[in-house]
Amino acid sequence: MARRKIVVLGSTGSIGTQTLDICERLGSERAQVVGLVARRDSALLGEQAARWGLSGERVVAVERDGSEAMTRLAVLDEADTIVVAVAGAAGLAATLAACAAGKRVCIATKEVLVAAGALVTQTAKDGGATLLPIDSEHSALFQCLAGYDLALIDKLHITASGGPFRTWEKERIQNATVEEALNHPTWRMGGKITIDSATLMNKGLEIIEACWLYGVGEEKVEVVVHPQSIIHSFVELRDGALLAQLGLPDMRLPIQIALLHPEKVDTGIPRLKPTELRDLTFEAPDHERFPAITLARQAFRTGGTAPVVLNASNEAAVGAFLEGKLRFGQVLERVEAALSSIPHSEADTLEKIVRADATARHFIAEHL
Repeated sequence: MARRKIVVLGSTGSIGTQTLDICERLGSERAQVVGLVARRDSALLGEQAARWGLSGERVVAVERDGSEAMTRLAVLDEADTIVVAVAGAAGLAATLAACAAGKRVCIATKEVLVAAGALVTQTAKDGGATLLPIDSEHSALFQCLAGYDLALIDKLHITASGGPFRTWEKERIQNATVEEALNHPTWRMGGKITIDSATLMNKGLEIIEACWLYGVGEEKVEVVVHPQSIIHSFVELRDGALLAQLGLPDMRLPIQIALLHPEKVDTGIPRLKPTELRDLTFEAPDHERFPAITLARQAFRTGGTAPVVLNASNEAAVGAFLEGKLRFGQVLERVEAALSSIPHSEADTLEKIVRADATARHFIAEHL
């Protein structure tokens, strides 16, 4: 296989560091890191740059160098693969640029497709780019859908661990602490996505992401709670057959699949042993205790900038919760208020999306 030349947007975060681990495992004959982007300059970014022999414009700290420097790396001539792993919608402009430049774009940041799914997918089509998911659930769908025409698909079932509050009563959930919300039972992730897992907003965002990645309506995407996080998604065919992808809760395999598809390489990642499987349980999500999925479906049906507002208000409210400015139960209350209060328009340009994003963030700041 040809050597991948990779730029990692968000190299110091959870997905970024695991991407670099996979690059190490692949070796220099299969993977070469040619650019690194992080939010801020740090010792870790410096260590990564030294390890991969990068300096100057190949190493970007956005707070120091500006978001335009990140976009320039996303279209670097030498790079063929861009990993989008920046937190939230901050990487949207760089993602669009990579799509327009015809890169292999490996997306871990679901917020990019939530906020600008139509724009990203159309730009990728026009630019000849390849969009590949890193989210474990969407990687699972990608694998299960291989070889099937969409006309043969009845449902896409995304699994959810249920988060740390799956068994809690609603009143207790409303007053959960930051420490409790960050205590995820099966995955180790960044702070924002861990809170989204606790509210189940991550599943709402993943429904929207699936619609754009696979060209289906939201009514065809279901969520099933699976606390063991072994089955990552199901595809239900028209004849009733269920296809599932199983694996340990380890993001390195979805990352590797996105980087190498269609190649398959053994990099020594721990494997799931079928003989060690025990009870696998499933249940429907409780929408009364966890209304985020309903909010996401409503935003997608509304269309236009409604998903932008959903995403931006959620990012801002989660940030406020992590800073102690909102109670846990107020996060989704503020998101719902933003969706009902902010007028929606078409989301057909980056400028309109950025404006709606800023409006939603301002709304949350004004309602702390």
